[in-house]
Amino acid sequence: FGGRGSRGNGGAMRVASVGAYFADDPERAAVEARKSAIVTHFHPEGQAGAIAIAVACAWAVSHHNEGRDSLFNLVMSLTPSGETRDGIEQARGTTHELSPRSAASLLGNGSRVIAPDTVPFALWCASRHLDNYVEAMWSTVEGLGDIDTNCAIVGGIVALSAGESSIPPEWTQARESLLRTV
Repeated sequence: FGGRGSRGNGGAMRVASVGAYFADDPERAAVEARKSAIVTHFHPEGQAGAIAIAVACAWAVSHHNEGRDSLFNLVMSLTPSGETRDGIEQARGTTHELSPRSAASLLGNGSRVIAPDTVPFALWCASRHLDNYVEAMWSTVEGLGDIDTNCAIVGGIVALSAGESSIPPEWTQARESLLRTV
């Protein structure tokens, strides 16, 4: 799935922490996201997916009260031109009145395992439920496709927007233990 020529979405699913760390500087988040993605995704589309999601995560920390248009405007301003950005543009114009399955049929759902087929739908799902982690996850699952990648991306954005307390305690208790280092 990765590899030097990969247009994959693994970089996008692992980049939430980059966006959170550079939340006060979305441009720097974009630069660092590209660096983090290039190791496994030399193709510009794989890097563009990581950039878009890191910028969305940076936005979620600092600007989540500004709404959906603000999110898409910032992401569009820093995502390089190409298929991924074109898909994000389409996601921006896709109404939230659609069901997630219908939106996935328009935007992709990750079943092709490439950023242009994953990132637009993930951003659409996240923007639909920026203040509700549970609804964001169920909405994302409803789109089918590469569910674990989509949920990792959406979960990163929405957790940063809605806060850790938006994640049900029974969900965090059921997860694998986190390794803590001092």
